[in-house]
Amino acid sequence: MLKKAGLYESLENKKVRCIACSRKCVIPEGSNGFCFVRKNIGGSLYLLSYAMVSALQLDPIEKKPFYNFNPGAYVLGVGTSSCNLGCLFCQNHNISKEHEISGIEIMPDELINLAISKGAQGIAFTYNEPTIFIEYALDVAEQAHRKGLFTLFVSNGYMTKEAIDLMVGAIDAVVVDFKGNGERIFSNKFEAVVSNDPVKESVEYLVKLGFHVEITDLIVPNVGDSLSACDKLTSWLAGISKDIPIHFTRFYPDYKMLDYPITPIQTLEKHYNVAVKNGLRYVYIGNVPGNEHNDTSCPGCGKKIIKRDGFYISKMHITNDKKCRYCRYQIKIDGKLKSENKHVNAIDVII
Repeated sequence: MLKKAGLYESLENKKVRCIACSRKCVIPEGSNGFCFVRKNIGGSLYLLSYAMVSALQLDPIEKKPFYNFNPGAYVLGVGTSSCNLGCLFCQNHNISKEHEISGIEIMPDELINLAISKGAQGIAFTYNEPTIFIEYALDVAEQAHRKGLFTLFVSNGYMTKEAIDLMVGAIDAVVVDFKGNGERIFSNKFEAVVSNDPVKESVEYLVKLGFHVEITDLIVPNVGDSLSACDKLTSWLAGISKDIPIHFTRFYPDYKMLDYPITPIQTLEKHYNVAVKNGLRYVYIGNVPGNEHNDTSCPGCGKKIIKRDGFYISKMHITNDKKCRYCRYQIKIDGKLKSENKHVNAIDVII
């Protein structure tokens, strides 16, 4: 579905500059931006994929991963087509690399009604970069809040301040995914072709504006597993706030990186130790079911206060006022607490 975009500037000769993501593509009339879903038609920018949903799934919020925001909740994950990055390991490459608009049309009110009927407490814009379909996300978010649902962005962070400004009051929490210590995979090799400074600026700006922010760092063996880079990343995060959760996630071969090894657990544990050393209070190891660092530990006494089996909460030792039951340390968790979410045995794949 076609809808006029809100984030662009008009230039000479009917060119436009898209200001949704940090690429800030200058797009001649009749052409598309890097993401292919934002097109210059007659000197105005349009979103081609509005309400065209290509991925829709009910998930525990921990799968996104949000561990310190509404733990135990369920969210309806929503994705469209294409992306503004070109990661060679992408696990959603069937939609993120798609340059043709695909999926089924689901208008915002229909999506909200579906979420409620499935028992979701929130909407997560995920699977592909939500910044490129931000007009749809914001329309959905407005209706979600009216119905008492919270909203999430699962993002690579390569967005503009203008986009973040529009998210204020509409999006409640954001996961920013750093790829391999903040480096990015583009084209045919692992390198920071595009500066990571916009991603850092996004994190700082999101925190400044009061969003709940969590960080994921995909640790890719040999090309994105530098402990020195981890030290810089986690020191920088601790300088913003020691309460920002960070998830060091295990790499599994996919897409065009099938010949790379799975991340050794020892490598992930070394990253975990660096983050703890630098003072971060909520550090996790992800994509490793059963790992002790998949649980939430109290920064005060060190005891496990949220126990997880994979993405599901099995035990919670936090009071209603969000304090550790053992030592009364005030735990930094935003949103509501849910004692467990293990009763759902299967992920509900809708698309």
